[in-house]
Amino acid sequence: MAESPSQPSGVSFFKRKSFYQPGRETNLNSPVQYLKGVGPKKAYYFRRIGVETIKDLIFLVPRRYLDRKNLTPIRDLKVGEEGTFIGKILVAGTQKTQTKGEVVRIVVGDNTGIINVTWFNRPDLKKTFRVNQEVILSGTVSYFRGKSMVNPYYELIEEGKEDYIYSGTIIPIYPLTENLSLWDVRRTMRQALKFAQPLLKETLPKKILEKYSFPDLPSALNSLHFPETIESAIVAQKRLVYEEFFYFECLLALNKIRKRDDAPILLNRNDLTEKFLATLPFSLTQSQKEVIKEIEEDLTKGRSMTRLLQGDVGSGKTVIALYAMVLACENQTQACLMAPTEILAEQHFLNWHNRLSNLGIKSALLTSSIKKKEKERIYKELIEGEIGIIFGTHALIEEECQFKNLSLVVVDEQHRFGVMQRAKLLTKGKSPHFLVMTATPIPRTLSLTLYGDLDVSTLKEKPPGRKKIITRLTTERNRPKVYEFIRNKLKEGRQVYILCPLIEESERLDLASAKKTYEEIKLIFSGFSVALLHGRMRSEERIKTMEDFRKGLIQILVTTTVIEVGVDVPNATVILIEHPERFGLAQLHQLRGRVGRGEEVSYCILIAPEDIGEEAKERLSHFEKSDDGFLLAEKDLEFRGPGQFFGFRQHGLPDFKIGDPLKEKAILFQAREDAFAIIKEDPNLAKEENRVIKENIPKRFKEREDLLKVI
Repeated sequence: MAESPSQPSGVSFFKRKSFYQPGRETNLNSPVQYLKGVGPKKAYYFRRIGVETIKDLIFLVPRRYLDRKNLTPIRDLKVGEEGTFIGKILVAGTQKTQTKGEVVRIVVGDNTGIINVTWFNRPDLKKTFRVNQEVILSGTVSYFRGKSMVNPYYELIEEGKEDYIYSGTIIPIYPLTENLSLWDVRRTMRQALKFAQPLLKETLPKKILEKYSFPDLPSALNSLHFPETIESAIVAQKRLVYEEFFYFECLLALNKIRKRDDAPILLNRNDLTEKFLATLPFSLTQSQKEVIKEIEEDLTKGRSMTRLLQGDVGSGKTVIALYAMVLACENQTQACLMAPTEILAEQHFLNWHNRLSNLGIKSALLTSSIKKKEKERIYKELIEGEIGIIFGTHALIEEECQFKNLSLVVVDEQHRFGVMQRAKLLTKGKSPHFLVMTATPIPRTLSLTLYGDLDVSTLKEKPPGRKKIITRLTTERNRPKVYEFIRNKLKEGRQVYILCPLIEESERLDLASAKKTYEEIKLIFSGFSVALLHGRMRSEERIKTMEDFRKGLIQILVTTTVIEVGVDVPNATVILIEHPERFGLAQLHQLRGRVGRGEEVSYCILIAPEDIGEEAKERLSHFEKSDDGFLLAEKDLEFRGPGQFFGFRQHGLPDFKIGDPLKEKAILFQAREDAFAIIKEDPNLAKEENRVIKENIPKRFKEREDLLKVI
């Protein structure tokens, strides 16, 4: 979904009327505000759920469907089971509690019984509910002084709109936001579909439609939003998911047949790589040596290397990448490393700049925070070949950033990049080699399906001498003891991270914020040096803060997840994580990996609320007992499901809007099989039956030529 735009300011913005006129030339890519009754104000709220255009709206997939035939009377709701019902609000109000702050409570009844409903940490709902309103509620039924639900899904039924919204028995449930009701979406959807019908053209080959008995596109969209049965909605969704996967797999197949053997051959090995290894303050593990050998073999074949390097936190992935980058420089070519965050790019640069300089290799840092004059100097030195290795963020893919002879692209923590971003970077050189690093393992079959012919290297061991990190889960009541433990470690000369889930306080979420915690920690640990680090700070400020922490000038660093990857301070031996229940196991493991980088015993302390729930306790218990990142990643998949575990915007897999490649693997594999068969038989898509594919690839992937070079 698109990020929420900033709130429009000024009354005049909201008073402008809709631009829609019956005779106006409007198409599917026209803003949704052109539809009658929407206008700029409502369009703003549609943007908050990722809907900018009419096309975005008609392809907005419901989260789920409620079947009115399956609504349960309150009397028949079973404790411990999911239930959905419609009732009338009998009581509505808020209540202050000692432990959970202000909670919103309503009592709902139908002609069979009543149920108590409570929302915690939702002050935004205080004025939402009124007595005598009808409401749909869906959630897990519990029992506390009678049947109850906690934090359920809800949808208010607006007076006079029941028949309009709920005509038919199947109710689609969409992602909603404040000031955008189900009625708004349904009313606008009906209008959008009516407008779109004559403009919609079939986008799948006829033989595919027949093979799977898929409905045509207009019928599929009608069934998606106004289904007659649950089954018809499922078939419509399956068709749309298949189509999205199918076109991406067509790109993979086209790339495979077009791939040329013209990658740089990096044969020269003088003494630069040996000198690089000699500068390291540690010896490589056997596992690292094996992976380096695999990479060296790839770089001499003349065919673009596409290799995924996965290894647990602290297993030494970065040093392998640097070895390959030094090898590129040894062959009079250039290399770049793209990191997902500025702080990680900065850390890579600070960690390696001096060592590279001593080898005669000029390196640089390029991020969006770098000043214009400095950027222009870097651009000039890159195109002239003076800079051998550059570290950076998305700034590396900007048009102005060009290389003289780029032979190797390294992407760190690839699960945070979209496929288009990687594609743009790979156009900076002539068939450059591609190395991807991640601590979040992706199943082999899935990586093949999503990335094409990807070779996988795995680091199975950590550098010798590193001691196990002791992990302890505790609760708020033990905070004084935790602070006393931290104080003792500080007196021993160690350093500490205190990690918070938010930068600033939130009205909706009762969570520790970095800014508030920083002020508290300064008072509690008044005799020690305390600093704050977060992603909104200026680049110069961040770099100075991290350098001071690295040098030991700062003893306690209060921070956010900006330190999740890449930060390496061996003297930091304690990390305190606030609200660990807010993080997945894989992310917690990454955060824990910020300590345990030296020879001293390190500690990871989790302070959770008293009432986090059984599932969260079980999850955190697994984390407390295991330091195996691969095992924890598997557990994360079990607990949170593939969609939550990867999250389309984070995992770097293609930016699918409809399908979930992890949850819908069977459809993905089938789409791959079909796409590869078609492209193998008709590589130029010259056949009449495949014309629809040829026409739709450029519509779906405007930057397709760039995209083909990434896979």
